[in-house]
Amino acid sequence: MKKKIYIAGCGGMLGEAFYTQFRNDYELKCTDKDVNEDWLSFLDFRDLDAYKKDVEEFQPDFLFHLGAYTDLEFCEEHADDTYNTNTLAVENAVYIANQLNIPVLYISTAGIFDGKKQFYDDWDQPSPIGVYARAKYMAERFVVENAGRYLVCRAGWMMGSGPKKDKKFIQKLMKQLKDGKRELFIVNDKDGTPTYTHDFAKNVKALLEKEYWGLYNMVCGGQTSRFEVAKELIDLLGLKDDVKLTAVSSEYFKKEFFAQRPANERLLNRKLDLRNINLMQDWKVALKYYLQNYYSDYLS
Repeated sequence: MKKKIYIAGCGGMLGEAFYTQFRNDYELKCTDKDVNEDWLSFLDFRDLDAYKKDVEEFQPDFLFHLGAYTDLEFCEEHADDTYNTNTLAVENAVYIANQLNIPVLYISTAGIFDGKKQFYDDWDQPSPIGVYARAKYMAERFVVENAGRYLVCRAGWMMGSGPKKDKKFIQKLMKQLKDGKRELFIVNDKDGTPTYTHDFAKNVKALLEKEYWGLYNMVCGGQTSRFEVAKELIDLLGLKDDVKLTAVSSEYFKKEFFAQRPANERLLNRKLDLRNINLMQDWKVALKYYLQNYYSDYLS
């Protein structure tokens, strides 16, 4: 008999990858407050009573808590809503998982570090700046300190699910190209590590099946910057002769992106490497794969 996973907040770019990677081997119940797929049902995980009831009725073997606000500007302007959604809802998940005596998965972020170091491994001490980072870090701490069995997996610059659900860097660039822009302004003072959603979901699955509980950095291989990612994207699309990339500092976008961001979000998958279970591809390989699978006809 298949084991059961309840996935809360499954309507976004990460949810699509988890649904795809787990659906054949597990019985899933996928919920979100935005029911945008026929395999989703409605749940607002901020409502503890409703969350608890829905999970208990399904009687899962694992509880995955995926959803969060990820728009940093929104988070700065709506702090209470952000703490309710990104922190207290995670506490809800821990209460429910502990009550059912099942493991809980929580998705953390490279953004919880202040960016002053060159690299961050799994044991570096976070120092969040801004509401989003603080809310995510306090949720991470709550899981680590209170859950019976848990996986906390820290993602970097997320990419996945294509134009429908990707609201991040790659899709923002693809939209500009589709709209006919032939000069892209890219910040050259932000370093980090892309994270392909499907690689991420596969690596979570491997940890789950080995029962390697704990906290893990989980980003694609290779260290890079926003500018380098944009350059690689243009190269892969065969547009390097047609599109000009202009390097700018973060100040250039200060009006639109006013929330403070760390200058460096580079993570090292040190624990995955030491446990010999690092399935994350190099970011360039993952980016190529992502474009082939989700954007093959996007520019035509």
